[in-house]
Parts: sequence; C-alpha cells; structure tokens
Amino acid sequence: MGSFKRYRDIAVVVLLLAVPFFFLRASIRRPEEMSVVDRAIMRVAAPLEYASAALARGVSSLIGDYVYLVDVRADNDKLAYENSRLRAEVRRLKIQEAENLRLRRLLNLRDTIDQETVSAVVVAKDTTEFFRVAHLTLDNPGAVVRPGMPVLSLDGTVGTVLRVSGEKVDVQLTVDSGFGVDVVVERTKARGFVRGIGDRSKYALRVEYVQRTDEVEEGDIVSTSGVGCRFPKGQPVAKVTKVIKRDFGMYQTVEAEPTVDFSRLEEALIVLTDEKDCDRGTSSRRPRAKR
Repeated sequence: MGSFKRYRDIAVVVLLLAVPFFFLRASIRRPEEMSVVDRAIMRVAAPLEYASAALARGVSSLIGDYVYLVDVRADNDKLAYENSRLRAEVRRLKIQEAENLRLRRLLNLRDTIDQETVSAVVVAKDTTEFFRVAHLTLDNPGAVVRPGMPVLSLDGTVGTVLRVSGEKVDVQLTVDSGFGVDVVVERTKARGFVRGIGDRSKYALRVEYVQRTDEVEEGDIVSTSGVGCRFPKGQPVAKVTKVIKRDFGMYQTVEAEPTVDFSRLEEALIVLTDEKDCDRGTSSRRPRAKR
C-alpha cells in the first residue's frame, strides 16, 4: 500500500511537469511543423489559456479597482477635511467682518459727539432673564468715569453709569425704574420724559408728561432732547408701542420699548460729561479734528 502511494505521487509529479512542457513545446513550434499530437494539445490548451487569461484579467481589474477606491477614499477624506477647514475660516472671517463693521459704526458715532468719550466692552449681565444692569470693561483704564455719566451704543441710549471700580463699570439700563431722561418725539418735536418701568417680564419704558394735545403715534422714535447737557442731543431712546389719549387730563399715556437690544449689546460709548460744567452751562467738549 505504501509503495502504491509513492508511485502514485511520482506519477502525478511527472504528469504535472510533462503537461506544461508539451503545452510549451506545441505553442512555440511553427504551424507547418506541428504534429497531430501538438494540434490536439493546442485544441485542449486553447480554452484553458482563455480561461486563465480571463481569470487573470478579472483579478487584475479587481485589485486595480480596490486600489483606486482606496485612493479615492483618501482623497475624499482630504477634501472633506479641507472643506471643513475652509468653512471654519469663512465663519471666522464673517465674524471679524461683522465686528469691524460695528467698530467702524462706533467710531462714526464717536465723531458725531462733541464730548470726550471712552469705549467699553460688555463682559457680563445680570443672571435674570431681563437684566437691568450691564457690566462693562473700559478699553482705556485711565479714563475718568463717574456715576451718572451717559452710556450710548450704535442703536441709541443704553443708560447711565451706576458704579465704577477700576476698569469695571456697572451701567443702569434705560428700562430700570431709576432711569430717566428728557426726550422729544423726532417726528413732531413733542416733549416728554422717558422713565424705565422696571418690569422684569419685559423691556419697557414710559414716556411721561406728553401733552394730551401733542401728536404721538405708534412707531414714533423718541430721542434725547439735550436738556441738562448730560446726554448728547438726538440720541434715540425708545420706540412708541402704545398711545392712550383720554378725553380728560393734561397728559396722554405713552408706552415704548428701548431702541437698544440689550440681549445683543457688545460695545458701548461712555460720554465723559461733568455735572459741574453742566451747572455752569458749559460742557467738556473735545476739539474737532481738522479735515
């Protein structure tokens, strides 16, 4: 039994070596020199060669497609990363553009005010939903800021300085019940006095002492009158939201909302007025730059 297996293995090896030899021998001979055996071998080898070539082409194509997909995936990952980086860069540039625009507008506002001003950045607010005090940090810590000085923004009147501690400033907002300023209705020049309601459920003000005969409508803007020389004249304070005109009494009831959106307030200007100068009928004006 052992000898048979040995002879069988030898025969198989010889056959496996002989078959390729005869196939090679038949394929390299010229057609006119091929014998009957060679032609028989070529007929048998032709479909085998075709199948082997097709299989080789298929395997090669499969490997090529796999390598191509691996490269494509790597390229896609790289492009996705680059796309995310560019999107982040665009967002950063848009934020910087918006900030630069606000700062340019703030500089333009400063140019329209005769008094000396100092800019400040809002760093904190009260923890309540509708805060009444904003906390600012001065851009120029050396500026002399005192309680009662007016605070302005791009959209109008913010309030007055409440407390000062170094470069930290607390600002009493216009909607606080302790705030008040003399105003005029821009459209009709009707006079009044804006006072904060102090209602924590909403941003609201009241325009007091408006004569019942004066023309005031919803949507009218009331601005500082300049009386008392504390607030610069013409700074928006509030927008009228409701007018109640009765048939009796001297005054009409006027409700309003501030022109400043305190929830989005980021920068402000503090006007460095001096109450003593106001009492003397003067103000601390800064020299205008020659153009």
